[in-house]
Amino acid sequence: MTEDLQAADEYSALEQLHELGCTDGLPVVVPTPERVERMVLATLQDGDLILGEMGPAMGVATVEKVAIAAVMAGCIPDFMPLVIAAVKAVIDPAFDLTQMQATTHCTAPLVIVNGPARMTCGPVACGFGALGPGHRANASIGRALRLTMINIGGAHPGSSDMALLGHPGKFTYCLGEDEESSPFPPLHTSRGFNAEDSVVTVVGAEAPHSVMFSGNADDPNNAEKLLAQIATGVANFATNNAVITGGAAVVVLNPEHAEVLSQADMSREMIQKRLWELTHKPLAELEKRSPAFPGEKYSDGDYETFADPQDILVLTAGGSGLYTMVMPSWCAGENKNRAVSMLVETDQFCEIPM
Repeated sequence: MTEDLQAADEYSALEQLHELGCTDGLPVVVPTPERVERMVLATLQDGDLILGEMGPAMGVATVEKVAIAAVMAGCIPDFMPLVIAAVKAVIDPAFDLTQMQATTHCTAPLVIVNGPARMTCGPVACGFGALGPGHRANASIGRALRLTMINIGGAHPGSSDMALLGHPGKFTYCLGEDEESSPFPPLHTSRGFNAEDSVVTVVGAEAPHSVMFSGNADDPNNAEKLLAQIATGVANFATNNAVITGGAAVVVLNPEHAEVLSQADMSREMIQKRLWELTHKPLAELEKRSPAFPGEKYSDGDYETFADPQDILVLTAGGSGLYTMVMPSWCAGENKNRAVSMLVETDQFCEIPM
């Protein structure tokens, strides 16, 4: 069990949480025992159930501690399956959480939600402004994960979280894939899951970089031009993807741009393969721009910025229009900043009356 704090009233409790460094800097919902109990009850799991350790402090994440973070973030009990899945994903050793929390890079965990839980545990926004304000599930689920990383993982700016500047996704960074508007199968099906599964995929990512493209349906090179723009955004020489290499990245196609590629008879796998090809870089250019980083990229010509096409995650979300978003990544850590997907377990969760 966690140790209870005492305060005279809600205002005093909130101020105490701020003073103890338990918040992300914004006001939180005070996690009273009653509120936390309701959140734990929704999981039908023992509050002492251990999910794993969170670095760099190697704090033990239990269902109760995650429930505390969920309450503080403004979650309702319906969101808990997604919060639990996101915590399990970052705890997976392949995610390199300890190194990611301590890096000077601005990386933050981007939470991508697929499957029926987008609606049953949300709704998780996947259309216009999905990464912006106004979406309760997106905001509070991503924020709950961050609060676990602060209060269980022990990441505090300037001491254990060494991001030089960070980015706003370190408050919350969560969206759903717009499976209904996508011409491609859902992202999670390309990662080994069934279409009816609900899955959370988490990847350490930079803030979204806008890629502008105005298509021309009469141009036979329309799709290739769009992919060239995306490749420029996701792995230009200012990114870790181009300099350190070997990690993951995210491409969020708006529905209009997704349709451009679909009309060119391109599957997700074909898009990934072409982006992988287009992001190969001249070694001589790297040696000129970043002479400290060529490392083992020995070649007489080009080198790969991504080890495998599948490391470029491609999904559909947002409103239709000129802008697709790309999220370059950190590319470091023992596992090179892998994306981790985790099945959302909903069978054992129960609905708690409000």
